[in-house]
This record gives sequence, C-alpha cells and structure tokens, in this order.
Amino acid sequence: MRLWLLLLVLVPFANHGKTFEGPNLASASAAVALVDGNNLLVEKFADRPVPVASVTKLMTALVVVESGLDMNEWLTFEERHLPAAANAWTRIRVGSQLRRKDVLRIALMASENFAAYTLARSFPKGFDGFVEAMNNKARVLGMANTRFVDPTGLSAQNVSSAADLILLAKAALKHPQIREYSTTGYFRAEFRKPRYSLSYGNTNSLVHSERWGVSLSKTGYLKEAGRCLVMVSDMGGKDVITVLLDSLGTRSPMGDAGRIKRWLATGEPGSVAKAARLYEQEKNAPSSVPNGQ
Repeated sequence: MRLWLLLLVLVPFANHGKTFEGPNLASASAAVALVDGNNLLVEKFADRPVPVASVTKLMTALVVVESGLDMNEWLTFEERHLPAAANAWTRIRVGSQLRRKDVLRIALMASENFAAYTLARSFPKGFDGFVEAMNNKARVLGMANTRFVDPTGLSAQNVSSAADLILLAKAALKHPQIREYSTTGYFRAEFRKPRYSLSYGNTNSLVHSERWGVSLSKTGYLKEAGRCLVMVSDMGGKDVITVLLDSLGTRSPMGDAGRIKRWLATGEPGSVAKAARLYEQEKNAPSSVPNGQ
C-alpha cells in the first residue's frame, strides 16, 4: 500500500483552520481533497475568504454550461458597459464574433477576461443576471464564504475560500466541456466580422505533462489575490483536488502542487524558497489576517 494511502488511514483529519503535520506550502491558504472523498487531506486557513482572481471563471463556466444555451451560437464582443476593476487588456477586436463554446474555452484555458465578460453580457438575463446566477449557484453548492461581483475575477471583491473552491471543483468536474476546455494546451480561435484568428496557450504549464494527468485547471492572479491555482490531477493513482490561494510568484503554486504530491507519496514536507516563505508568513501574520482567521 502506498504511504499516502496509509496516511489517509492513520492521520486524523483536522478541523478547518487547524494545522497538522503536512507539506510546507508557499500559498497563504490551501485545501486538498480526493475527488470522491468528503474530508480534506491538507488544509491551511481553508475557510478564510480571500480574493480569488480568475479562479472565478470556473463558476462562470459552470453557469454557462448549466444554462442550456446553444454552445454554437455566435457571440459578439461588445464594448464594456462598466469599466474593468483591473487591467482588462485583450487582443480581441470589439464587434467581432466567436462561437460560445470557443469563448468559454479561451476564458478557461487562457483566462481571457473579455471572453468571460462576453459570456455574462450575452446571458438572457444580462450581465447582472449572470452575476446573480453565479452567487445563487455558490449558495446551492454550500459555498458559504463565497461572493462574486463580476464573471472575470478582475475585481478583488470576488472572494471565496479554499474549502469552498473544493466544492466548486467537484461541481465543475461533472461537466466534460469544462474539463476539456480548462485543460486544452493550445487553441486557435477563429473569429468573424471581421475574419481573423488568435492563438492561445494554457496558463497552467502542468496541463502539458502526462505525469500530472490534469483533468481540471484554473489559474488566477491579482495583486490583491497573489498567485492562485485550482487543479484536479492524478496523485498516486487517485484524482486529487488541489486549491492554492495567494502565493508569491508564478512558480509558487506549481511548487506547492509538487510538494503536496510528494508528501502524499512519501510523507516528506519539502522546502519553500526563502522569498516565497517570507511572503506567506507576512500574509498569515495576525495583523494581516481579517478577524484573526
């Protein structure tokens, strides 16, 4: 029996927010669970509500897919009716069109903000109705520490917790389109009116590695949120959900994922680079944590 399976039997699960012997992580908060399990294997301030940046787009995708809307419908990229809360630079031309399924794909794999905005803007109940649907779905899923104000994640007011995002990942996994689109390595989107094409790559480098067996992925970044990652991958023959929120650099979530994978296999906690460790310590200092969580 693999050591990490022994750990599942021998190590008692901690309550949310408590700590126990586990992997060293650069992320300020985290949660890890089996796809088919009800307990957290690893947790670190797992109930703390924090900005989640573009991880938001997993909920955007869930609302779109469960809406029953025609995925082959051509959507028009219209000028924003509200200014973006953060940098919303895009290569997509205003007025051009792309099929809804491809708009969803580039929103997930490449974190295209104009794409996520357009998915909401084209919703039958409009942009505000879409955001309302996001929050309604969060309540249905039991995501008690979650609130959305926009579909892109550009607003720091989009908040959730690592434990809540485990629930979101489980819901998203039920939809083959979300699994496929979020893990697409490369894609060339073909627009019309006018005709042009744009190439996109996945923001998570681990989707390109067969040894990770990634079946769901979403990255995120805002200054207020740090680097974030929600991922489902193969760890020791088991599908494991990894949620990592607020770490220093682009490599920190990938490093944390690797340390979690090794810890589950060997029990070794691993080590975190000094700069990333100092960042995490600062974020988790009592004076920096709301309500002492």
